[in-house]
Amino acid sequence: QTVGLVHAAVERAGVTTVSSTLLREVTERIRPPRALCVPAPMGYPLGAPHQPVRQHQILDAAFRLLPRTDLPVLEEFVPSGLPTELLPFSWPESPADPAP
Repeated sequence: QTVGLVHAAVERAGVTTVSSTLLREVTERIRPPRALCVPAPMGYPLGAPHQPVRQHQILDAAFRLLPRTDLPVLEEFVPSGLPTELLPFSWPESPADPAP
């Protein structure tokens, strides 16, 4: 919640912001200027470790929100190459463990 309030204050100072969020319900209440909702477990706002392609996709999607002026903006991250019916992701027991 604090991050969303900081985003609003920074925006009032003239700096454009965007954030990655894991809790859509909280983000909808806080209403930061621009946020990308990522379907990932808590603690992994850029998705699973050791998946640089997916992490770059998340960052690219977030950066595409920066020019938006129809605030507040809250968009869902939809990974390229995956149909939306495959969301939310099914993660292994511990996403911190690298794949063998």
